[in-house]
Amino acid sequence: MLELLKKIVKTGRVTEPYDGGMVPPRFRGEVTKAADLCQQCQSCCKACPTGAIRLTDGQLLIDNRACIFCGACVAACEHAVLDHSDEYRLAELTTRLSEKIKATLKRSLHIRHVDAGSCNACDWEMTALNNPVYDLQQYGIDFVASPRHADMLMVTGVVTRNLEQALTMTYEAVPAPKLVMAVGACAASGKVFGSSYAIRGAVGTIVPVDIYVPGCPPRPAALIYGLLLALDRLGGKDK
Repeated sequence: MLELLKKIVKTGRVTEPYDGGMVPPRFRGEVTKAADLCQQCQSCCKACPTGAIRLTDGQLLIDNRACIFCGACVAACEHAVLDHSDEYRLAELTTRLSEKIKATLKRSLHIRHVDAGSCNACDWEMTALNNPVYDLQQYGIDFVASPRHADMLMVTGVVTRNLEQALTMTYEAVPAPKLVMAVGACAASGKVFGSSYAIRGAVGTIVPVDIYVPGCPPRPAALIYGLLLALDRLGGKDK
């Protein structure tokens, strides 16, 4: 026990603010574009494996929900129009939450995770939320085992045919008011694996989604940003 206490004192506090850590040098965040340099060759559109980029009325439009941040579009652009930034705070609310929901959930939030057909990359990042570095519980947010004890469903993966019923039943079991967060490109867009007899699509096609957190997978800090955005607890740090 004494050795353990010595180690704790020597290590010190490892928990950091969700936006206080260093972004890894090789991290690929939001794709930025220099519109004035675009030659409308559409090389980036053809290179994108999920169809996240399209040219409409002479404007390049990037769908962050479908983007997997693979870098193919940046590599294909011969005119250096596109580049990856280190911006990971890409979560977005689909609707403005009512004051009742904010008042009910502002101080604490219980989450039930639902894997609707993921590759487990998003699930691993979600697991990191409980480690000492991110310490999700410091925000009054925690995971629960039963949907009947939850305020929010955090859904990962494209919804598969075999798990569609499980998702809808879990959603129905969560008491109102309830929120749904679609985590990652698969859950947000349903485009990563294309069309298949085994796939139903994005989470939003099965149950109503309140918060989208893009990424493949999103960083733990991006997940916390989405949660705090939903709870209106960013304290002026909102984008």
